[in-house]
Amino acid sequence: MTFSADSKGDAYARTLDCVHCGLCLPTCPTYQVLGVEADSPRGRIYLMRALAEGRVQDPQSIRPFLDRCLDCRACETACPSGVKYGEVLETTRAKLEQQQPARGLAAWLVRTLLWHVVAHQRRLRIAFALLRATERLGLRWLATRLGLMPAHMAAIAPTVPPAAERAPLRTGLHVPPPGVARRGVKVALFTGCIMEPVFGRVNRATLQVLLANGFDVDVPAAQRCCGALLVHAGQPERARELARANVAAFADADLVLNNSAGCGCAMKEYGHLLGDEAGAAFGKKCRDISEFLAEAGLTAAPRPLAAKAAYDDPCHLCHGQGVRAQPRQLLAQVPGLEMVAHGKPEDCCGSAGIYNLLQPDVAEEIGRRKIESLVRAGVDLVVTGNPGCMLQIDSHLRRAGHRIAVRHPIELLVPPA
Repeated sequence: MTFSADSKGDAYARTLDCVHCGLCLPTCPTYQVLGVEADSPRGRIYLMRALAEGRVQDPQSIRPFLDRCLDCRACETACPSGVKYGEVLETTRAKLEQQQPARGLAAWLVRTLLWHVVAHQRRLRIAFALLRATERLGLRWLATRLGLMPAHMAAIAPTVPPAAERAPLRTGLHVPPPGVARRGVKVALFTGCIMEPVFGRVNRATLQVLLANGFDVDVPAAQRCCGALLVHAGQPERARELARANVAAFADADLVLNNSAGCGCAMKEYGHLLGDEAGAAFGKKCRDISEFLAEAGLTAAPRPLAAKAAYDDPCHLCHGQGVRAQPRQLLAQVPGLEMVAHGKPEDCCGSAGIYNLLQPDVAEEIGRRKIESLVRAGVDLVVTGNPGCMLQIDSHLRRAGHRIAVRHPIELLVPPA
């Protein structure tokens, strides 16, 4: 069984760009934890190249090594040859899944939930409403005690917010309130899938900050999930369906803003995913909220906050999108906020979409190392711009007994009432 050039680009040729220098090894979270060559970017590229050349008798034998990759893109930052590791990995995962789908209950659940629940906003809201009801009735605690919910899943799962905090943003055009000078710029806001029911406060803060700074904001009703989780799970065809829906939903927008690093990275790469000009043009319109506000400038000063905070870079923002300085520039404008550097801001936290659910042991160790670095900084607040990172870091802090809050950068930019 061999893998040749695919219709979206020659993934095999990209493996030949790797010169096996090893500069990626110290940056790879799984190599740091496991110390195994096959669990490093260099090792995985070697395996994927061997697969393409027909030198692997059983393609499924290399799958565990690929599945253990978080796709954090830290290796791409470190690589002097510019290897597009993420594209190679996602292409190979898709081909393996297409030829022989992963078996077992966990694999079936992932396929079912990602496509039939997460990809459909109404179903996702219903699912979170049911989860909220089970929490109120104490059934979640009971399920954990009886072993019906795995301990690692219970530790990571967030408390579902009340209905008022899960209400989706009103779709359509929002304009700045009276008294705010309008800039004559209209932006479109991508609200995401998990961000709405779990961190609805972040979407509301995003809208509030944009309006307070004079921007007209459109929230298209036809937008869908970005498709990132499906791409990572080796299901690009389903992801393409969502991507095409988003390209159409935002067709009239000049700028598409988002507040989730993983979503933003995926949407900027629609050109690769869809393989057409429409996808590439859409990707060029996408901006992370911090990227946009740092360039446009704040006209409404954030409310004062007397606290010490550490900013932690989401992998798909710093490595995937190259956005590093902008969030720090914005946070420096919060009156009273003291920003403190910590030792490993660009190391992965171990979330990586649903990686912490599928690879709990490795994710646990990666998360523990992240928390150690943050705690040593002696801060009151951790700031990071991705929902998965917020959940992972918060759960590790709570389990370790630390009362350090976790917030999205946009929440600190809201002006006084």
